[in-house]
Order: sequence, then C-alpha cells, then structure tokens
Amino acid sequence: MAKSTEKEAKNKAYDASSITVLEGLEPVRKRPGMYIGTTGPDGLHHLIWEIFDNSRDEAMGGYASDIEVALLPDGYVRVADNGRGIPVGIHPKTKVSALETIMTTLHAGGKFGGEDSGYKVSGGLHGVGASVVNALSVHTAVIVHKEGGIHTQEYKIGKPLGKVKKIGTTKQNGTIVKFKPDAEIFKEGIEWNWDKIVAHLRQQAYLIKGVRISIIDARALANVADEDCFYLRDLKGFEAPSLTFYFEGGLKSLVAFYNRHQEPAHKNIFYIDREQDNVAVEVAFQYVDDITPRITAFANNTYNSEGGTHITGFKTALTRSLNTYGRNANILKEKDENFTGDDVLEGITAVVSVKLPEIQFEGQTKAKLGSVEAQGAVATVFGESLGAYLEENPDDARAIINKVLLALKARKAAKAAKDSVLRKGALEGMTLPGKLADCQTKSAEEGELFIVEGDSAGGTAKMGRDRRIQAILPLRGKILNVERARLDKMLASEQVRNLVVALGTAVGDVFDLSKLRYHKIIIATDADVDGAHIRTLILTLFFRHFRAIIDGGFIYIAQPPLYKITKGKAVAYAYSDEEKEVVLKEMGVAPTEVAMVGEGDDNAPEQEEEAVATKKSTKANIQRYKGLGEMNASELWETTMDPARRVLKRVNVEDAEAADRIFDILMGTDVASRKSFIQSNAKYANLDV
Repeated sequence: MAKSTEKEAKNKAYDASSITVLEGLEPVRKRPGMYIGTTGPDGLHHLIWEIFDNSRDEAMGGYASDIEVALLPDGYVRVADNGRGIPVGIHPKTKVSALETIMTTLHAGGKFGGEDSGYKVSGGLHGVGASVVNALSVHTAVIVHKEGGIHTQEYKIGKPLGKVKKIGTTKQNGTIVKFKPDAEIFKEGIEWNWDKIVAHLRQQAYLIKGVRISIIDARALANVADEDCFYLRDLKGFEAPSLTFYFEGGLKSLVAFYNRHQEPAHKNIFYIDREQDNVAVEVAFQYVDDITPRITAFANNTYNSEGGTHITGFKTALTRSLNTYGRNANILKEKDENFTGDDVLEGITAVVSVKLPEIQFEGQTKAKLGSVEAQGAVATVFGESLGAYLEENPDDARAIINKVLLALKARKAAKAAKDSVLRKGALEGMTLPGKLADCQTKSAEEGELFIVEGDSAGGTAKMGRDRRIQAILPLRGKILNVERARLDKMLASEQVRNLVVALGTAVGDVFDLSKLRYHKIIIATDADVDGAHIRTLILTLFFRHFRAIIDGGFIYIAQPPLYKITKGKAVAYAYSDEEKEVVLKEMGVAPTEVAMVGEGDDNAPEQEEEAVATKKSTKANIQRYKGLGEMNASELWETTMDPARRVLKRVNVEDAEAADRIFDILMGTDVASRKSFIQSNAKYANLDV
C-alpha cells in the first residue's frame, strides 16, 4: 500500500492548475514576514511605525504639526495627525474611493508621485504600509477630516465592511487610523511595549523639528469614547499617562540626549545640515569617555538598523579627515601608521540622517539604505564640514585626535594580548583551560557549556553532569567588568581568558561564530545578590564582545529551584514562591505545618525519618537554596542540568539601543545615574531577605 501511495505522489500532475494566485491582501497574510520582518514583538510594533510614518511624512512635507499616538483598551492603537487628510474621492483607475484603494491595495499611495503629490521626500515609498496594517488587523477604522466633511470606513481583516460614508462636518483637516492587530498572526500576543514606543517617537521628534508628537497610554481605562473627538487629549475629563515631545535642536539635541549618562571627550558637538546634489545631509557627533561606538542612521526619517550607504560615506569621511588633520598637526608622525576605521569609531556617538527624493531601501522593513547617491553626498558634506570644524575648534580637535590616538595604541596592545592567548591552535581544543571539564562530543550542536559560580558548584556540577554533552567551567569570584575595559585589559583577566578560549570563537576582529564549540552556553549562578551580580558581569562580556552569540540564540540562564520541599519520603522542588504554595497545597500541608530547614541543617533527614516512622507528623520541611553548591550532584542534575526536566531562559536583545543604555548605566562609571536607576526601579525588584 505504501509503494502505491508513493507512486501516486510521484505521478501527480504539476500543470497550470497547480499555480496559486494570491489576490488583494492575501499575500500579506500568507507571508507577513516579507512585509514586517517578523510576527514577533518587533513585527507587531512595526504596525505602529507604518501608520505613524504616514503621519510623519505629512509633517516632513510641512502639512502636519501635531501627531498623537494612543494605546487603547483591548489591544487597539489610535494614530491621529492634522495633515491634509487621505483623499476620499473616487479613484479613476480602481473606481472606488481613494481611501479604500490605499487601505486595501498593495503598492497604492501618494508617495509615488513625488513632489507632484506634495512629498518631496518620504519614508513610505512602497505603498504597502497602511494596507499591510489593515491586512494584519482584525478591525481597522479610518476617519478622515477633509474639505469640510468627516468621512469614515471600517475594515475586517483588510476587507471593507461598507463604502466610505460622510458622517459629519468639520473645520479641520487630518486623518485618524485605529486598528487592532490579529492575534492569529501575532501568536506571541498583542503586548505593546510602552518604553519601545516612547523611544521611537522621541527619536522621531528630534528628527522633525517643530512638530509635536504625543503618546498616550489609555490601556487601563475601561472604555475610551473617542468617536466625537479628534485628539484624545481634548476629551473632557480624560486622564491617562502621556508624554509629549517637541524639539527645535535637531540631531544636535539627539546626540546630547544619547550622551546624558556619558562623560564627553570634547566640549562642542559637531553638527552640519546641508544639501548636496539634491540629497539633504544632517550629521551630529560627539566622542565620549567610552570604547563602544554608537552610530544611529536614518533615511527620510526612517530608522536604518543595519546602516547603509550613508553610513559608509560617514565612516570614509571621518577616517580620512582625522588622518589628514593628525598628519597636518604633526600629531601623527611620519613613522606612525594611519588611524583605521575602528580607531576613529571608538567611543563616538553619531547620528547620520539623509533625505532624498528617489530613495531605495534593501527590503520592505527599510533596515538598510541602498541609494548609492547618499554615500557620495554624505562623504562630501560631512568631510568638508568636519575639516572646517577641526580647524575652527582646536581644543576639540586635539581632544578628538588624542582620543583616537589612544584607541590606536590600545588596538596594538590588544592585538599582542590576543595573539598571546589565541596562538598555537588554542581554539581548536589543543590548549583548553585547566579549569574546564570538557564534554566528550565534538558536535557543537549537541555541546553545552555550563558557566558556574565557584569551585564548589563546579565540583558538584562535574559529578552530576552528562559527560557526553555537558562541559563545566567554574568561575572563581567576580569576573572583570568589561563595560569600559579594552581588549588587552580584558584578556589579562584569567577568568575572561579561560572563557574566551573555551568558547573557541576568538574575539575582536578575528571573531568567528562558526567556530563556537557549544551551541548552548548556560549561565548558572547562585540565587542571591552576588549571583545576580556575576550573571550581569558575564552578560556584559557577551553583550559587548560576543554579541553575535546572543543574537544567535546560544546564551541561556539556568533556573535552579528556590526550594526543596520534603514530606516523609515525598520530595518536590519549587522554582518560585507561587509554585511553593501550589506544591504545599498538593501535599495537603497547612501553613502551620511547615518547618524551614536552615542552611547546613543536618538534622533534617533524621526528622523526616522519625516523622515517617511514627506517622504522627504531617509537617513538611522546606529548604531555601541560596547557592548551587548546597545541592548534591543528583539534585543538581535532576533540577538544573537534566535536559528533560530543567528550566532554561534564553537571552535575547530585542532593543539593542535600550540594552546599550542600561549597560551604560548599570556597569559604567556614572555613579549618580546608577543610583538614580536603582532608586527608580527598586519598587519592581523581588528581594529575598
């Protein structure tokens, strides 16, 4: 029978009828990732960006001055702007309203017409933004104020529920879009990240001078009756958390904002805003007392997470200009080598923004600019302006050159340190650190590296592990804080050096992810303050020097149990206080029948045996684990290391910019900022005291 089925499958016809044609907005629902990148949290928030970008483009054209974004109950989002309003007349080609055409047809919009439609520059050039949001929403409503009338149309999963209809009169122009994402598409849930949205809108406010941008969080309200208002803030008695952004300083103000927790290396922020060959170029930068470069790129006010041609032009001009000045000022001697691209980028905070009419992005998510003309325009404008800035600001120029010169010297020292650590095939497993108890498998896909706190936990883990696939690397004490440490100092630390060699990827410019020796790197520290600190230090190391390992999904946090609960011969583990209460309830133990076992209480087993023998006691003994070393090998295997039963949390960085800022605050040298952060977030902490 199996052979017959196989034969039928092979002989099945592949002809014209086998070709599927997706109509309307079907392609969006079939392959949403092609349009929004992912159906996870980033893709979900991309829906807001798409609608907001339409309002922002109206502001860039000089037609809108006030944009309001509101998070509403039940997952809805509302975006309102006082622009020209979407046209509602009948479109000559589609024979339906222009509004319906825009909302239900891919590659339909006003941005294709360029200046003829009022958009000299815009971020949304593909004509898919609003229609994609509509296709991925269970309900969308659009209200247009235009030419004295109020017009509306509603949609369900991209399809109109009726024609565009006039519902009233108005004295203003503008557009309101309200939508609710489809949970069938976004299966991880419709959870809006307030901080993420605020950061994005704040960033946009810096980029569009003189435009008011507001964000309102009305999710906690029972109901929001917004039918009779344009902006929610105008509702009588309306109260909800909100923020409003309005800036006149442009990118110069944005750089100052980014560096608010940093120590500037020079006083004056460089700033230029000029047009070259029909490309508007705006650049601002300032060096800080740090080693990490932070470069933010925008094209037509769209954030380019992967950079693009404008960043290439910026880096080229920066390297050339600083080398030229260094030579002319005799800071770089004839025998000295030139600054490299890495040297000039160390510790820089820069924002590069370009605006051009016929813009080209690499992909619908616009993560990378592809327009070739942007590279030359940025290189010319920025290069000429930077040369003038260095000549006119000699104190700033010397501070910058000295900063870059220090980076050059550190690079040479780092190379020497790196070569000493990585020489003679160490990363091929020939000279692995003595502390490492390696696993037997040579398959990286199978291999697991447990980074454990202290020799005591290391010894227990070595006895309890699966030797075939699990390697153990104990760390002695707290490892070096690498937040502000250069590579040479970092590799001088024995603990860090052992970890680098164990990983096998090398580090710095020779980093190679394909040589990673373990595809599960599990951080297992104690459940106390010191354990949390060590875990943060390790994560800082990975975030700053092995970011690709985090992005690859190879870093995990072990979740050992907090409690061991015994009643007679019954043993259970609880990973939280809530789970402890559930276990006690299942055991039939009342709150008065609980005995806490102290650390190192050797009488507990005897008490349990006595209780079983007499059958008179119904008490449960609870042990609170503070450290992994308190468990024996079998307990550690059963609760923390056994792949079939353990609980691991994968580490990921959804918002690199926010993560970078947090690491700066927590692990940097700005004590005041760290103290403020701790004080403001203390209420969210769960302390075990």
